[in-house]
Amino acid sequence: MTGNKLILTTSGSREEAQRIARALVERRLAACVNIVPQIESIYRWKENIEQADEWLLLIKTTTSAFEHVRDAIKELHSYQLPECICLDIEDGSAEYLKWLGGSVR
Repeated sequence: MTGNKLILTTSGSREEAQRIARALVERRLAACVNIVPQIESIYRWKENIEQADEWLLLIKTTTSAFEHVRDAIKELHSYQLPECICLDIEDGSAEYLKWLGGSVR
């Protein structure tokens, strides 16, 4: 275990994804956020099957920053219920993980 996390969230537009990503990095809550353009999501919302184009954000952060990232996503997001899934980063290159940890407060 490295003490680092990968958080997934989605956004309904490129602009919103960029705004969230930039805010997380500027606030030093994330070392890096990758934006994967135009994924197609099919999901159940309020008993209806919905389909939407979304942008996937891959947020690299630390365990200690996770709650702050989760709160920032809720604050910055336009969705009523934004996705926030946290995965452990179990291993990786030592240099990258050191940079990641040093980039987040």
